[in-house]
Amino acid sequence: MDALVRPVFDPTFAGAALLFLFGGAALGTLSGLIPGLHANNFALLLAGVAPSIPADPLLVGVAMLGAGVVHSFLDIVPALALGVPDAATAVAALPGHRLVVAGRGREALRLSAVGSGLAVALAVPLAVPITWLMVRGYPTVRAHLPFLLAGVVVFLVVTESSKRSAAGGFAAFLASAALGIATLDVDPSAPLDAGGMLAPLFSGLFGAPVLVDALGGEGVPPQSDARITMGGRDLGVSATAGSLAGAVVGYVPGVSAAIAAVAALPLVPRREADRGFIVATSGANTANTVFALFALVALGTPRTGVTVAVDRAEVPLALPILLVAVATAAVCGFTLLLLVGDAYLRVVGTADYTRLSLGVLCLLAGVSYAFAGGFGVVVFAVSAVLGLVPPRLGARRVHLMGVLIGPLMLW
Repeated sequence: MDALVRPVFDPTFAGAALLFLFGGAALGTLSGLIPGLHANNFALLLAGVAPSIPADPLLVGVAMLGAGVVHSFLDIVPALALGVPDAATAVAALPGHRLVVAGRGREALRLSAVGSGLAVALAVPLAVPITWLMVRGYPTVRAHLPFLLAGVVVFLVVTESSKRSAAGGFAAFLASAALGIATLDVDPSAPLDAGGMLAPLFSGLFGAPVLVDALGGEGVPPQSDARITMGGRDLGVSATAGSLAGAVVGYVPGVSAAIAAVAALPLVPRREADRGFIVATSGANTANTVFALFALVALGTPRTGVTVAVDRAEVPLALPILLVAVATAAVCGFTLLLLVGDAYLRVVGTADYTRLSLGVLCLLAGVSYAFAGGFGVVVFAVSAVLGLVPPRLGARRVHLMGVLIGPLMLW
């Protein structure tokens, strides 16, 4: 008689998995709330020390994914409060700032939380058919990747509001692409082994310019109630657009959550453009974790810093366990965003914004040094100057993602 296959619950493993998951969530909270840090940095550090951790590598993978998911929920907080987004939330920063200035920052936080939560819920069932399609279509995508990325660039340029903005956006793309080509392959001598050039590049391109522009400003105004005024149907449509955008990020190299969110913009209801954009961008940022995990399992190709770390640490790709970890981390991230976000806005609102901006600029320079040494600080400064250009030409900062797209098109 054939043996029956049935799931077995191991309380010891489950307890250890929860412990590692909460440890990863703590790292994701730290990276999400501190400007310039990213879950990728902690995930790569974990990958480096994984061989010396006396535990199942699967547990280390659970911690890495927990850090990545929680970070994707919380990184909107400094983007709204301090104006320092990472690359994934850079596009949502301007609509978010408009809501903060209007006293609706608490609503913006909840829109982001709902967008991320709904996108994860949608991503799991969507990942199966999308992965099936991508397994069959990936060789074609890979063979024509430069043309696909060129199409993304053209789309970003032609969707600008005027000819002047389009020209400025294209110039910003070319300049950032040149910067990426010159710096991304550099292996800098730095205090942290898990460093690299992404931290100074993204901190300079997307974080420092907003802080420089905010010097002398009045900071965060008083915030009113947290009620979400966006209709349920519009909320669902925007979250679905974000989840589908996250699929693009998960499978296609060089397309960030910021770029995918711009591509999803036509699906966002026009009457709720700012709120819908926050929902879609947050959704793309978080759903990306699910799709990138499926891409790693199905294609063997890591698409994010976290999945690169999972691959380096030789984590067993036990998809059911890893998906449960992602879902649990999403609940943690949703809860933490609601608990921490309002207090973050309140504290920043009572601070001296000029001193705060200068302090965060120094912090970003310090992070750049930690991850890329003295060369990283120089790159941070150059990136910061370049990051000031697009808004002054009437263009979106998303064109600065040329720092990744340009090298990928050539290499």
